[in-house]
Amino acid sequence: MIRRLRTRFICVNMAIVTAMLLVIFGFVLHFTQENLDRQGSQIMQGLLSSDRIALGRLGEGSGDVQLPYFRVTISPGGDLLATSGGYFDLSDTQKVLEMILLAQSSGEDTGLLKDYDLRFRREITPLGQTIVFLDVSSQKAAMASLVKNCLFIGLLSLVAFFLVSVALARWAIRPVEKAWNQQRQFVADASHELKTPLTVIMTNAELLQSPEYSPQEKAHFCGNILTMSHQMRGLVEGLLELARVDNGAVKTAFARLNLSELAEDALLPFEPVYFENGLTLGSQVEEALWVNGSDRHLRQVLDILLDNAAKYSTPGGSVFLSVRRQGNCALVSVASPGETLSREDLEKIFQRFYRRDPARKMEHSYGLGLAIAQAIVADHGGKIWAESREGINTFFVQLPLV
Repeated sequence: MIRRLRTRFICVNMAIVTAMLLVIFGFVLHFTQENLDRQGSQIMQGLLSSDRIALGRLGEGSGDVQLPYFRVTISPGGDLLATSGGYFDLSDTQKVLEMILLAQSSGEDTGLLKDYDLRFRREITPLGQTIVFLDVSSQKAAMASLVKNCLFIGLLSLVAFFLVSVALARWAIRPVEKAWNQQRQFVADASHELKTPLTVIMTNAELLQSPEYSPQEKAHFCGNILTMSHQMRGLVEGLLELARVDNGAVKTAFARLNLSELAEDALLPFEPVYFENGLTLGSQVEEALWVNGSDRHLRQVLDILLDNAAKYSTPGGSVFLSVRRQGNCALVSVASPGETLSREDLEKIFQRFYRRDPARKMEHSYGLGLAIAQAIVADHGGKIWAESREGINTFFVQLPLV
């Protein structure tokens, strides 16, 4: 699908560029031809109205393109009275008469003799006719050269823009490709996560139906089914929460709230958890930091960070929560001791279903918490990131102050 989308993107770009080049070159050729025709008409009109003509020179003093010409004068009876023009060989009277006849037979005052590459203009006076013939072979050569140049420039432009379109398509489709790959990975990971507890539930249910096991063993099977059911429920709730955040449901509950009080309230339920795990929980919260957001969802972000710190901290370590002002933003940080995270881990840790330690899934860790926190923070106009230095892993949340 991505390849077809990229190909379609390139084809659309090339079609647009080709149409634009055709229009531009069409206008250039059209206006150039019109300009040459207008100059030729002005020159012939000037030759007809001038009594004194310098042989073989056109547009003198006007700055126009100089073109070869000749002029003939015909009596009312049709006799050739005079010819003038130093550029052409006018000794062949028969040929001159033939051109005059063609010009007269056209029935027009102006026209073009294609066989001779001559443009003519005639003027009828009481004393006869005067016809000026102007050679347009140089115009045709100029137009032919212009067409060749346009084709050459157009071909080079198309090749250059094709290469640019290929690079541009890769850049433009990259977010779509990334989203597509993430969706495929998400479906695969979700299927895998659901498959394991379902397999355990089915196996224990089959064992329950067997008469070979004692009541105590069957009670154990029931416990396994209940444990896996709770695990599946947690996973499904996490997926539903991600779906709600992705759909922007948190935006409907935005209000002005005190982030400082929210952080202090979030600490209370975790104090016994940290005590049971042999961890120390400390905090430093700056007062009266007001933000605009959802109380429930920002509380969920704090719970996720504190819960992860409780799960992944080194036993006997100290976890520290800090909430302080940073310019026009409030900065929340949760620092905990643990194994130093690599740069790759810091980049992937917010991806859905990513777990640095796969064994954590047995502790009801599905790799969804930080993905949910990232989506919530993004909807609040903030950003979240992690840093790891000298055995201390710190998660930061930055939110704009009201």
